[in-house]
Amino acid sequence: MVPARAGEVLGVNIKVLREARGWSLSELARQSSIAKGTLSQLEAGTGNPTIETVFSLSNALQVPVSELLTERAKAEVVLVRSADLEVLSSNAVDLRLLRRIDLADRVLEIYDQRVRPGQVQHTDGHPGLEHIVVTAGVLRVGPDKRPFELGPGDYVCYPGDVPHSYETVDGPVTSVLILEYPTA
Repeated sequence: MVPARAGEVLGVNIKVLREARGWSLSELARQSSIAKGTLSQLEAGTGNPTIETVFSLSNALQVPVSELLTERAKAEVVLVRSADLEVLSSNAVDLRLLRRIDLADRVLEIYDQRVRPGQVQHTDGHPGLEHIVVTAGVLRVGPDKRPFELGPGDYVCYPGDVPHSYETVDGPVTSVLILEYPTA
């Protein structure tokens, strides 16, 4: 679920990206498999999108998730306080977007990621690479056909475009997730 302020930013970004492509709400609904009414609410800033909804929009619009969730700001020093971050939640995962970094040939999104025990977060895939560093707990993560078990300090990188999942092995997990997208 996305809090009110983040929902407003999401709504503005969806509309700008949709209109830049010359798409109607109906076309975006078709491309993302999200109901037109839901998209209308999201654009109005009144919807309650899940992680799955945001990733579906990211895939349909072919942009990094951060393109949907952040306002652009330029600064020489960036300080991010966890208490100030909006949380994007699913049944198993809470994500806090810490920073988006635009490079010449790629975009990096850095997230604080919390995975709850007893649940599995599954995704069908998205463009780019996933980089994960576990800071506490044990996480089973990666492509569905070949997941990895990571403990504190362990790192893995894998293509994000294959079906993959996140699952705790014992207790909650905190980790850093970096999504790496090629620029268009």
